[in-house]
Amino acid sequence: MTIELKSPEVTAFSWGEVTVAGYDRPFKDVKIYPGGAREWDWSETGTRHVPGIQPADVQELLDNGAAVIILTKGVNERLQTCTETIDMLKAGDIPHHILQTEKAIALFNELRQTQRVGILIHSTC
Repeated sequence: MTIELKSPEVTAFSWGEVTVAGYDRPFKDVKIYPGGAREWDWSETGTRHVPGIQPADVQELLDNGAAVIILTKGVNERLQTCTETIDMLKAGDIPHHILQTEKAIALFNELRQTQRVGILIHSTC
């Protein structure tokens, strides 16, 4: 299967730092989608650990061409995902995965080879 535009690879991860191919500096939290990445600023959408990832965060990934969504729970799985976000993904029949950060990154790096995948990475708790 060939995809038109791959999401950039996560090349390194450690607590508080996510290195993405093609970017000069590491991100703390990052949104990655086909063809690009940017800092994930929780204050833009009101994301907090509870109630969690907001629909608007995921919508940005979809708007940038992602067909599969991966959401991270954080290293210690403290970040939740809002019910409304999960409902939006289910209603749109959008394949999605909600995983602990390292597991999510591993899956993302695998899927990015063959699918238009987007990920929200929380690099701490």
